Amino acid sequence: QVQLVESGGGLVQPGGSLRLSCAASGRTIGRTAMGWFRQAPGKEREFVAGITWSGGGTYYADSVKGRFTISRDNAKNTVYLQMNSLKPEDTADYYCATALYPSIRARDYDSWGQGTQVTVSA
Repeated sequence: QVQLVESGGGLVQPGGSLRLSCAASGRTIGRTAMGWFRQAPGKEREFVAGITWSGGGTYYADSVKGRFTISRDNAKNTVYLQMNSLKPEDTADYYCATALYPSIRARDYDSWGQGTQVTVSA
């Protein structure tokens, strides 16, 4: 089983930027699809961004297109989420996860991190 640890969250003003990292250990993530999800208080976990095992394909939720960028460095066993032009509605706990195949459905992911909190507020 892969262990995932997210980092990089914090408090940021609207319009600001954050870069989240997801460090994997235990097993390589080089042959897995990766995804970022988020969950705000009182809401269901929602898909944010995904990336294929090779990094050649990326896909995003409509709400973050043009603002967020997912990337991966398989040599470092790490996945990133660059978040720009942040909005208050981006406030949530952010999670990274692994899947056998690219998917926007949380139920298709098998290993999850504990999350990192992002708060967008003046």
